[in-house]
Amino acid sequence: MTAPPGAGPGSKAALRPPRGRLPPCPADVAWAQTCAPMPLYSLLDSAVARFGASVATNFLGKAMSYSELGRQVDLVSAGLQRLGVVKGSKVGLFLPNSPTFIIYYYAVLKAGGTVVNYNPLYTVDELAFQVRDSDTDLMVTLDLKLLFSKVEALLQSGVLKRAVVASFASLLPPTKSVLFRLFKSKELSRPQASPMHGRIHLEPEVTADHGPPKPVAIDPVNDIAVLQYTGGTTGTPKGAMLTHANAYINTLQVVSWAPELKDGGERVLGVLPFFHVFAMTVVMNFAIAKASEIVIMPRFVLDDALKLITQTKPTVMPGVPTLFTALMNHPRIKSFDLSSLKFCLSGGAPLPVEVKEGFERLTGCKLVEGYGLSEASPVVTCNPINGVGMRSGKIGVPLPSTYVSLRSLDDATVEVPQGEKGEVCIAGPQVMKGYWNRPQETAAVFTPDGYLRTGDVARMDEEGFFAIEDRIKDLIICSGYNVYPRQIEERIYEIPEVEEVTVIGIKDKYRGEAPKAFIKLKDGRETNADAVMAYLETKLSKIELPAAIEFRDALPKTMIGKLSKKELKEEEAARQTKA
Repeated sequence: MTAPPGAGPGSKAALRPPRGRLPPCPADVAWAQTCAPMPLYSLLDSAVARFGASVATNFLGKAMSYSELGRQVDLVSAGLQRLGVVKGSKVGLFLPNSPTFIIYYYAVLKAGGTVVNYNPLYTVDELAFQVRDSDTDLMVTLDLKLLFSKVEALLQSGVLKRAVVASFASLLPPTKSVLFRLFKSKELSRPQASPMHGRIHLEPEVTADHGPPKPVAIDPVNDIAVLQYTGGTTGTPKGAMLTHANAYINTLQVVSWAPELKDGGERVLGVLPFFHVFAMTVVMNFAIAKASEIVIMPRFVLDDALKLITQTKPTVMPGVPTLFTALMNHPRIKSFDLSSLKFCLSGGAPLPVEVKEGFERLTGCKLVEGYGLSEASPVVTCNPINGVGMRSGKIGVPLPSTYVSLRSLDDATVEVPQGEKGEVCIAGPQVMKGYWNRPQETAAVFTPDGYLRTGDVARMDEEGFFAIEDRIKDLIICSGYNVYPRQIEERIYEIPEVEEVTVIGIKDKYRGEAPKAFIKLKDGRETNADAVMAYLETKLSKIELPAAIEFRDALPKTMIGKLSKKELKEEEAARQTKA
């Protein structure tokens, strides 16, 4: 069998398929299917053409049809072109889950631009780094103070050139909109009164109807649709270049995994943040490919989520293990109706067997685990959704046209025998083009024969199912988010009293893992955990903040004097075993 196209820079070499038979697939899924690359926005165009009258989004009670969504995308796309967005322009989305995110995401693509996803929880320093690194020219945000104040700071510093600011209240149903403006006006900013108003475009300027957008010729295999920032295997933020073909085909790979779902007949709960690559593909793009209704939550609040499930009756709910844990452990869970759910997909972090089995007993729907990473758009493997052949505690089997090869931890050119553990290396049409402006890092993350090295260590059983057993990369997976100890350590080293610091991941019942910092102070210097946390709160996002800080007179080191994490991890494991 020939290897799949678009397998990253190494695809020019002859990709060598892993040893053995074809990967196992559910009986109703063809692994060897092919998919013609298309512009990513064609997912929406197809949904509009087929199901224009169907509901596309439901946001806090306000619905929008696919026809209206398509019209808004065209208006905004043309407006962005009037603002100078051309093929290759980098447009940042600094937005919570909302119809605004979906509209501008597809509008940027249709205008020929590249979407740069930004985490709304980022600090100004973190945003500034990404703006500079990605060459983001224009940032889209809402007039919520929590968001606009950061964008305004970027404009004032000169890091960011321009911004588009949309109205949050206008997204709400009429009554809620009036009440929000009356009683929560303190949460809104007034961008028109900002000292930076000359570089701010309000949304009416963008959405003014001056005709359709100008067609832009897209080369799906080579043109970059999304810059998705990730720490990769090193922790240094890098923009994974996801082409139109990467994201489009990965969406259709996921769609093909659930053939029993009906086009125009499903309802997907959008509780995961769209800026995260998992939700971008498995919630937003997947739902639109199926012409489903997207029930959008701007942020996760447990009680609100359960009420929304009861009221709107979603059929599909992608999530992370912490989401399913929170839902099933709600003290009044039996007072809510979760019976509408057909299946739930878990990703972003290992799914504990007890969570999977407990959630399935509670709801009667199947909860299946998958695996992926930003560099693969992101989905690589998944358990069968119909439950036949599903393996608890395993990440499943490769999606259609996806190769997974386990390589020796000593030599990534050598494939390990079945049953032995090796580094997960992947090839397929969803694998990124490379890292933005980082040719050396790009070369380092691909094997000579064109496979993407993930830094994860797995073992394949005799039936072709994979189980993650370890990580090569220094990474903490916290509530489905990648947290890199190095980033936390660098910020702690900025504190004058600190001489040495080591950050490791510790087990956390709710988040799966959480960071813990071990600190050695300089002789004669003093500080405390509260002071360290107060400093870090201005430098790190909430998810990166240490769950615990421990001061020590000395930190363990290797024989050559390098700080060692092995001993601290062993201590924490022993401590939790005793507990």
